[in-house]
Amino acid sequence: MMKNNSSGPSLDRHQGYNYADENSDGLGCCGWLLTIFSWCVVCLTFPLSLCVCMKVVQEYERAVIFRLGRLLSGGAKGPGIFFVLPCIESYTKVDLRTVSFDVPPQEVLTKDSVTVSVDAVVYYRVSNATVSVANVENAHHSTRLLAQTTLRNVLGTKNLAEILSEREAISNSMQTALDSATDQWGIKVERVEIKDVRLPVQLQRAMAAEAEAAREARAKVIAAEGENKAAHALKEASEVMNESSSALQLRYLQTLNTISAEKNSTIIFPLPIEFLSHFCKEK
Repeated sequence: MMKNNSSGPSLDRHQGYNYADENSDGLGCCGWLLTIFSWCVVCLTFPLSLCVCMKVVQEYERAVIFRLGRLLSGGAKGPGIFFVLPCIESYTKVDLRTVSFDVPPQEVLTKDSVTVSVDAVVYYRVSNATVSVANVENAHHSTRLLAQTTLRNVLGTKNLAEILSEREAISNSMQTALDSATDQWGIKVERVEIKDVRLPVQLQRAMAAEAEAAREARAKVIAAEGENKAAHALKEASEVMNESSSALQLRYLQTLNTISAEKNSTIIFPLPIEFLSHFCKEK
């Protein structure tokens, strides 16, 4: 005869519980008597007993049944109709739909010693109804508490710049850490999102001043580059005009046309270059 030293069902992470000792011999004499008595009550009160014994769970629900404190073999029941013996069996409904909750704002000290307030939202669902009932007292409450501590632990290893610019990577890290921890509770964490990062007012002002200074520096660099290009263009234009006197005359006429288009009381007529060069030769 094989001796079993375990006091209850053992846990397999991927296959659930092992129900090897949940056979008819495990009930004992008292368990058998109570089971027979329960069946007698059901038969004597039939069909009224159906109102008490027959239960229904929805498509998105599962029922975890306990008989005399032991989990029934076969795992959770549902969806549909299942049968519960009065007095000796009890059941717990488990919702398998995805649930979301907000992680309250957490005051976090970053790696570069900046205090920020960060909140997040977590999406999860029950992947194993039996484990979520038998292995943890309140799987939903435990997942919420673990999400808060995980958020602080993950953000504590990041700099402020990384928190502001790498939200997706931080969300993936939190999801991996939460999912590995809640797997033994029958919980599957599907998604984690960082909602908001609140900075101290003094830090916001300092960052705004830094950003403004950076923008002014870029504007001065762009203006200097523009002046440099304009100077090169003027130099090339002067070289072209120097090669042809007619080009310079055309430029004079264009300038005169521009001045006359405006409503000026004084108009300056440029003298031809040949006329000026004639006086220069006489001297």
